[in-house]
Amino acid sequence: MSFVQTAILAAFAGGTIFLGLPVAMLRGLSSTARAALTTAAAGVVLFIIYDVLSQALLPVEAALQAAREGAGAGQFAAYAAILGGSVAFGLLSVTYVSQRMHSRVDRAAVSPRQVALGTAVGLGLHNFSEGLAIGQSAATGATTLALVLVVGFALHNATEGFAIGAPLGMGERPSWRFLVLAGAVGGGPTFAGSLVGYVLVSPTLSILFLGLAAGALIFVFNEMVAAGRRFSLPMVTGAALTLGLLIAFGTDFVLSAAGA
Repeated sequence: MSFVQTAILAAFAGGTIFLGLPVAMLRGLSSTARAALTTAAAGVVLFIIYDVLSQALLPVEAALQAAREGAGAGQFAAYAAILGGSVAFGLLSVTYVSQRMHSRVDRAAVSPRQVALGTAVGLGLHNFSEGLAIGQSAATGATTLALVLVVGFALHNATEGFAIGAPLGMGERPSWRFLVLAGAVGGGPTFAGSLVGYVLVSPTLSILFLGLAAGALIFVFNEMVAAGRRFSLPMVTGAALTLGLLIAFGTDFVLSAAGA
């Protein structure tokens, strides 16, 4: 697969994130509906945290197995340090930035826009690593795998757009400019990652970006759950969280069934 073809397909895979963003424009919803939307989005984010950490652990576990077989523990130690450090930095840096963005009047609350941007940043880091996988598959001649990854990631990104847009239903109606920005932050790295992956194969880079994504998304998940809890509808939010998680797993099963 050529570089240009890879770039076009990666742009498609990242662009589907815009399909879920219009949910942010919904207004006039009941408290029950808003609670359900927010916590369903949290369920999607919870799955993505699991998915991100699972991917990040693969090269770490492979290095550990190699160390057990006598290859030395240096690579395992390096990979483990990169993963742990990147998760911590991703979580703490987003927390710090969020605190700095708080108004002087109310430092206890995180605005829906901050949650949306935090989600977009976390997903963008995750999607950069997905782009790396597309680019590396295309560059090594695994065209079928690259195409399957494009289709699967495109499906995933559509649900990720919902995760960005749903919390915005609780605040002031966002502008389309803001939604385009959030979509570009979340989906654009799929395109950028594919370009980097086409010319550079690096497990270290993949671990780094996956760890940063996991840390950022842990912060986002915590804020979404806290927002849902404020509605005082535990059965609604519990059911919606479960539904969002199951939908996200369902899209992953489709990707797995396709052979990715």
